[in-house]
Amino acid sequence: MTVFRLVSAMHLVIIITALILLCSSPANVWSSYGSQERISGSTVHNWAGKLGGELWHLGEYVTSREEIQKNYKSAQVNRKDGNSLVREIANDIKNMTDLKISAVKRIMDSAEATAVSQQDEVVTEYEYYNTKTLRPPGEPLEKGAKEMILTPNKHFYNIPVNTSHSAVHVPTNVYDQAPDILKDIKWSENLNEIFIRNYQDDPSLSWQYFGSSSGFMRQYPAMQWRNDSVDLYDCRTRSWYIEAAASPKDMLILVDNSGSMTGIRKEIARHVVSNILDTLGNNDFVNIFNFSEEIDEVVPCFKDMLVQANLANVREFKQGMKDLHTDKIANFSAVLSKAFELLQQYRETKKGACCNQAIMLITDGVPYNYKEIFEEYNWKNFPNMPVRVFTYLIGREVTDVREVKWMACANRGYYVPLSTLAEVREQVLHYIPVMARPLVLTKTEHPINWTPVYADITDPKMTDWLWEKRVCTEQKEIYETYFRDRFHNNHISNEEHDRRYVQKIRRAMDNDEESEDYQKYQLMTSVSMPVFDQRENANITERILINEAIWVEKIRETKIARLLGVAGTDVPIQDIQKLMMPHKLGVNGYAFIITNNGYILTHPDLRPVFQGILKPSYNSVDMAEVELVDDHREARDINPKLREFRSDVINQSTGATTLEVKYYYDDMKRVSHTKRHYYYTGIENTPFTLVIALPDHYGLVSVNAQVEIRRQYAEGVNVSQFFQGDNWRIHPEWTYCKYHYDSEHEFPTPEAEFRHFLVRTGNPNWKWLSKRSVTPPEHVEQSNTSGGKSEKLDKDSYFCDRELFLSLIFDGRATEWFSNRNMSSNQDSKKEFQQRFGVTIAFVATHSGLTRWQEFPGEENRGQPRFGDVHNRALDEIWYKRAVEQHYVDEESFVYSVPFDDGEGYRNETLVTASHAIFSHKAQPDNKMYRSPVAVVGFQFRHMSLHALFKNITSTCDSCRLTCDSDELECYVLDNNGYIIVSESLRDTGKFFGEVQGNIMEMMVEEGLYKRIHMFDYQAVCFREDATKSKAPFLITPLTHLKWMLEWFIGNIVWLLVESNFKFLWHLSWAFASEDDYHDGFDIPTDITFVEILEEQNMKPTEPPYEKLQINRTRPEPCDKEVDLYQLQSHSDQVFSKRADEGCVRPFVVQKISFSNMILVVVDTLCTFPEEKKLSITPDEVRYNSSLACFKVHSDLPQKRPTSCIKQHPKEQEIELCGHSSRVEVSVLPFLLCWLVTFLLGTEH
Repeated sequence: MTVFRLVSAMHLVIIITALILLCSSPANVWSSYGSQERISGSTVHNWAGKLGGELWHLGEYVTSREEIQKNYKSAQVNRKDGNSLVREIANDIKNMTDLKISAVKRIMDSAEATAVSQQDEVVTEYEYYNTKTLRPPGEPLEKGAKEMILTPNKHFYNIPVNTSHSAVHVPTNVYDQAPDILKDIKWSENLNEIFIRNYQDDPSLSWQYFGSSSGFMRQYPAMQWRNDSVDLYDCRTRSWYIEAAASPKDMLILVDNSGSMTGIRKEIARHVVSNILDTLGNNDFVNIFNFSEEIDEVVPCFKDMLVQANLANVREFKQGMKDLHTDKIANFSAVLSKAFELLQQYRETKKGACCNQAIMLITDGVPYNYKEIFEEYNWKNFPNMPVRVFTYLIGREVTDVREVKWMACANRGYYVPLSTLAEVREQVLHYIPVMARPLVLTKTEHPINWTPVYADITDPKMTDWLWEKRVCTEQKEIYETYFRDRFHNNHISNEEHDRRYVQKIRRAMDNDEESEDYQKYQLMTSVSMPVFDQRENANITERILINEAIWVEKIRETKIARLLGVAGTDVPIQDIQKLMMPHKLGVNGYAFIITNNGYILTHPDLRPVFQGILKPSYNSVDMAEVELVDDHREARDINPKLREFRSDVINQSTGATTLEVKYYYDDMKRVSHTKRHYYYTGIENTPFTLVIALPDHYGLVSVNAQVEIRRQYAEGVNVSQFFQGDNWRIHPEWTYCKYHYDSEHEFPTPEAEFRHFLVRTGNPNWKWLSKRSVTPPEHVEQSNTSGGKSEKLDKDSYFCDRELFLSLIFDGRATEWFSNRNMSSNQDSKKEFQQRFGVTIAFVATHSGLTRWQEFPGEENRGQPRFGDVHNRALDEIWYKRAVEQHYVDEESFVYSVPFDDGEGYRNETLVTASHAIFSHKAQPDNKMYRSPVAVVGFQFRHMSLHALFKNITSTCDSCRLTCDSDELECYVLDNNGYIIVSESLRDTGKFFGEVQGNIMEMMVEEGLYKRIHMFDYQAVCFREDATKSKAPFLITPLTHLKWMLEWFIGNIVWLLVESNFKFLWHLSWAFASEDDYHDGFDIPTDITFVEILEEQNMKPTEPPYEKLQINRTRPEPCDKEVDLYQLQSHSDQVFSKRADEGCVRPFVVQKISFSNMILVVVDTLCTFPEEKKLSITPDEVRYNSSLACFKVHSDLPQKRPTSCIKQHPKEQEIELCGHSSRVEVSVLPFLLCWLVTFLLGTEH
């Protein structure tokens, strides 16, 4: 027995030793490519060659690429002049913006003239069209509502409008029947005539409006205001109003947080600060000091500085104001001195806005007026005062207002008493007309203001509210699912939860919810200018306290400088984008516009929306945050060359530069790097600079291939025959030919519109009219052309891009045959071909925006959207861009791709997309060869067919020990960014290889097969735990104990009511804002309530597992994220093999798949890694030592200040109006309520 054990032990030692030698000895694995290898390099080479060859021949056969190549032999390739191109585009944009400025000037002139003639009229009743109470015919009319015919208009995003009228929007906080409001609404109705005439003269005009300083806004055309939620809109807080009403400003807000500022006073102070911040824009600079005995910045990292009032910084201030703590006695001397010194420092160093300066003092009272401080800092050059002082006195019971009011009146400011939250917004806005006084007193100078990009109608503050609503909906779904499952005694497995989640994601993707959400936000810029009351004096009514006992009203005349409001019009960003000539920029080329602050107005990488909600700082994305230099710097360490480039751009210089850049695309899952050539120039009469970016090589040349229509007709060729059938599309966002009055000429599709003009070109009187707009009347008079008469457009006026139109006809002729090909004369072979490869679509897209496709119908295609309805953007499609880039890697290759992560819910209809770029080549006199992409051909086929082909090829070999069919080898086909195209497991389809075989991916990076590119996303959104729900420790006070006792008492009372069958109090649907129902194959009975479920389970709602069902309440915050993405490096077709040199490490072989962007990776699975590694491509947040806003404020990126600055006028000292009178009023309502409650309680007893 002992001998037997000894022999067994020896056998075991021999076996273990053999295994160790097998894993560790390189000679056993890689000694040669002979039959003794576990992975044969020659076999892998053969597999890759066969797979690549079959796919290449398939692509050639399906796409007929050689025939298309022949049809473009006559195309010319010319050098592209970037400087001329950027000037041409800038000039077109200038012509468009001049027209908008001209329209706004006419509104302004008319408003000033009309207001002067009707200011003395007394109006107590007046009917007008109110946007909130407009009703289309047929709808019931409630009290105050008016009927108006509203017709959907394509030009106004298909919103029902009436172009014969304007309508008035009055904010919620303004009483729309006040006599002063009615008077201004009445005279402003005369603007209708100007609105209509402007629209007739320039049919490209969007919304026109006049925003009154009293709060209402008259808008043309009339529309019904959409009240999806609470109406927060007030035109006086919009950037087009604020920035036009007054010149830029430096502002310090001083908040008294002494011991008396408690309760409602503290809440009013917060509300005042919030409303002041809402009136600031990107050209303003601000900081907030809290003060009692000590002075603290609300945001500590903004210490001793003023920061730009962009959305991100304003958000930081509002968060900081939530932590306002009151204590001790206010030191006014210290805080006023510090404020004046900081403002003086900014004046002397030429920092900040370099224009107006203001101090906003928020307090419940001051001991005296601090005259000595004002004399020292603000009155040195009297009557010129560099700083205005505005005071906000909080508290109903405050009686001594003289000192606070004097501080404002003596320093060119305004005094406002505040006693309720409801009046805060209206009273805060009084400071704007005061800041505008120097501007008004000039009478003739009306600065033109252009806003940064913004979302029409939507208020930025809605972001948090919408997110909270979404969180509530999610919480409801969790509760409902849990209780439904408990009610039906269902145990939901993790697999079932996964299945439901995947179904939910697929429904969202199928419904294209994100696209719909994006569309509901119309991005705009606006041009506006102030409107002045041209009167110098006016009668005012004052309330005067006589003998400290009686208030009387007195009318007297006084000097005024009144801002009537602001006139403006919107300019949709998409209208600007249409002028950027994308067909001339070419594939992977683009144009963008930067503001004077360095922020993006439009850029292809601007991503303002996340999950259907506007990002918290969507309109302050800097140029340096989207143009990423390909270097190895850390986050926000901006390359010096990019800094210099940015400086030239914001200063509206003209020039050019070249940068090595890296960029991501395809939903930020892919990465590439290239050299880009940038050309830039300023756009006159705006603060904007246009930049175009052209990729190296093919981006610097353009193809010229056109058909002369008249010659075709003369030769008896009807060009309409090139566009027969329905298997073609043109780029929906490009302008080929268009009517100026597009609402008068409705076309169901862009193709129908093109066909219409194609027929018109056969008319002998046809003219190529290229002018997109008329010349503004004032420009006509200055140039003295056309006899000094302005051009007029009729309803049939049109314009065309002749070059693009004729290029499209050339492409139509070159590809006419594509959709009607007979792929095989033998139908049996065609059927066999179909069955083997599962080809569903072949397509071609051209540089002129034309896309054609041929369908190979099958049972599986029924009910699916047509290829051209999904992929109709030609050179803007991802497969088009990738094919052009791949051409410089391998001219004879297709680019293959599959949907990302498609294996998680793999479906038989999953398609592989393959594309190949066709270039036109022309030799030049200097012996250089110019190559320009003219088209991309491609096809889609079933992934199951590729999987079968892959398995068939890799499971056989002539003389090898192992194949991919064995358990000891794992085989993968990866694309050039490391995503799995096909593997033995269908669940791996579309996954990133590093998540499946992280160790192998890491070794491929180390060996230089893939390059790791570190990317930053400076437009990311992170989710912070809501501070109001935080479980962090807090200071426990007697009031806290009292609060807990009350909560316990009320909770038990409520539960007692529930146990007493008051079950309706706890019906589940009462607890949530959303009304959406969740259906997943069964319904919970409608007569079963939340309480009955609880009773059945014998549980209380405060017991587990209810706490576990609570989700963490979060709020979205702007943040930076970083991620490593990967790109395949160019290498030869030779096999690459990795030996197991040390320990038991998996060897693998890599072989490029010919004629493709793919590689074949074969991994030996005999040995396992000591630690399985996972490489993630999910972006992680970049952690700074402080918040992102704090980090960015020290980045020292300069801004160019607006050219207009009007901050003083000598006549302003004659104006006496500087604030409201105040009186103490005692309301009898609280006493009546108390008496009523006492009476009822007494009666009950």
